[in-house]
Amino acid sequence: MGINVYVTFNGNCRQAVEFYADVFNTEKPEFMTFGDSPQNPEYPLPEDAKDLIMHTRLTIKNDVIMFSDTFPGSPVVVGNNISLAFVSDDTDELTSSFEKLKQDGYVSMELQETFFSKCYGKVKDQFGIEWQVSHEE
Repeated sequence: MGINVYVTFNGNCRQAVEFYADVFNTEKPEFMTFGDSPQNPEYPLPEDAKDLIMHTRLTIKNDVIMFSDTFPGSPVVVGNNISLAFVSDDTDELTSSFEKLKQDGYVSMELQETFFSKCYGKVKDQFGIEWQVSHEE
């Protein structure tokens, strides 16, 4: 665990990750789509989002790189589509780091439990760096 690079694509994540897996001769990637996630009847998932990649990762020479497609309607700006993910199994450490990162920054998702993490949040720090903070066993 530690810091992972997180790259976001505009609908072509599967194609890009399969390409990178071949380039770097990694394991075959496993893909989770937005359609695979638990659905909330109050917020129906748009049809054009169901097959988009919500999350996948590759390990290249002991380094983890995470990838996803952006959700429809969320812009991807090439060059600004890379964030850093701080992953830890220590909730107190995650909370402390998140609180410090959000000082003079912008929180796009407060720390909260999700179906994929018991402690997850997103923040842009005061220097314009996008961070994802996530609990992982």
